[in-house]
Amino acid sequence: MTENIFDIAIVGGGPIGIFTAFYAAMRNLKTILFESMPTLGGQPNTLYAQKKIYDVAGNFGISGEDLTKNLLVKDQRFNYETQVATTVQHFTKVDDYYKIETNNGTFAARALVITIGNGPFQPRKLTFAYDPSIEGKQLNYFVQDLQDYKGCDVLVAGGGDTAVDWALEISKIAHQTYLLHRRDQFRALESSVTNLQQSPVQILTPNIITHLELNPQKDKLVVTYKIVGTDQTAQISVDKLLVNYGMTNNSRLLRQWGLQLQGPLISVDSKMQTNLASVYAAGDAVTYTGKQKLITLGFAEGMLAINSAIQQLYPEKSHFGHSSSLFN
Repeated sequence: MTENIFDIAIVGGGPIGIFTAFYAAMRNLKTILFESMPTLGGQPNTLYAQKKIYDVAGNFGISGEDLTKNLLVKDQRFNYETQVATTVQHFTKVDDYYKIETNNGTFAARALVITIGNGPFQPRKLTFAYDPSIEGKQLNYFVQDLQDYKGCDVLVAGGGDTAVDWALEISKIAHQTYLLHRRDQFRALESSVTNLQQSPVQILTPNIITHLELNPQKDKLVVTYKIVGTDQTAQISVDKLLVNYGMTNNSRLLRQWGLQLQGPLISVDSKMQTNLASVYAAGDAVTYTGKQKLITLGFAEGMLAINSAIQQLYPEKSHFGHSSSLFN
């Protein structure tokens, strides 16, 4: 193993992990990228492949799928090894490197950058019991194919960016689109909320879903909801219900790794350094004063982590130049 020690191991193959690995390779570091899923791209590629992203500079209105494709464009000068379907289970400091144990064998690297985002992601589901046979049919927690909603009556539940954006996209092809949220205010980008208010989407607030029942004769889903703060209920019949209540993450693995956490998030300093020597973190997995969960910011954090690792591991190599001055 000591004959094949990587300079940097990136743990997590979402957008931040992919770009961090590419940047590390650009800095001439021997790099390996681990991803527990069978493919790279994380949530944008797996859950939001067709959702448009507007806040990544130079990629206005790009889909999660296309963003992943762009990030995976390779340059023969900047290559890194990739291990998909590979879960990092534990890592231990041995001399001047970490022994990294995975379900696909043991690896070694002098430094790690953790870019696991929200970790193994699971959607927040409805809190009451319902017929499980409707899941993946009338009831969905993420969009696999936007065309599944064409010509349908659709109810989107949630109040964040994802719910608002999907309601706007679905309304372009659906027969009728509704957006239900427990508050009158939405936790979404201001311009998206403005577009929502000017769209044909019917807004149902402040309400919360309390019951689902399938009408087998019409193959329709009857959704019962309650007006928040009252005992009043109402019903709506739709073809599709899309629930966007966000994702849950499990910090158990991070605690096993010995990382200092603030809630479920990894505490880092201004250099993206964790409490463990030569272990850095970037992206949605981290927290610090002023942290915002933005893809663009995560890209910058990944670069900071790599540059910090270089300064610590190879001080003679620490001089930094922009890519335009490093390469022709």
